[in-house]
Amino acid sequence: MDVGNARKRDRTAVTSVDANLAPPTPLTTLDTQVPPFFPVSIVKFTVLSLTTFGIYELFWFYKNWRLIREREGHLSPFWRTVFAYFFCYEMFKHIRDYPTPTRANAALPAGPLTAGWILVSLLWRLPDPYWFVSFLAFLFLIPVQMAANKVNSSVVPTHDPNSRFTAANWAAVVVGGLLLLLDIVGEFVTPP
Repeated sequence: MDVGNARKRDRTAVTSVDANLAPPTPLTTLDTQVPPFFPVSIVKFTVLSLTTFGIYELFWFYKNWRLIREREGHLSPFWRTVFAYFFCYEMFKHIRDYPTPTRANAALPAGPLTAGWILVSLLWRLPDPYWFVSFLAFLFLIPVQMAANKVNSSVVPTHDPNSRFTAANWAAVVVGGLLLLLDIVGEFVTPP
């Protein structure tokens, strides 16, 4: 009797080891597959990053970490977003190393993109008007999002690419765009 239980445990252990070696599969909810990473079009990402003064970038980090946690567990999307400077390289590696049939994401230079995003986003400390350069930090996230979109399209071809602007997106674009415009005008136009 003990020999039978031991064999059953051995088969279960082998099966769980084999399952750990298999590539991750997209999550399935109500007959639709969830893409491995947060999908968003490059145009929408760019517009929202600029008009929300970088807040959309934090939202983007949070959404990606949440999808990674649903697959892998044992991490806090909130804290990884709060400390994005320390965890962005790890996220970029997740996107670069995600197993896809085409391996189109393998060329993503995670290290240089991480360094670029951190350095440029820290330039907000520069004196007026040079701190505006920090608004360009999102440019280092565009190749990462392009790679994530390739992974999503390869793994779940029928996913929603998230290219349409919602009412909340438009509100952020209008309000943030006006604030950005006023800020630029205020920096470069001096009163008489």
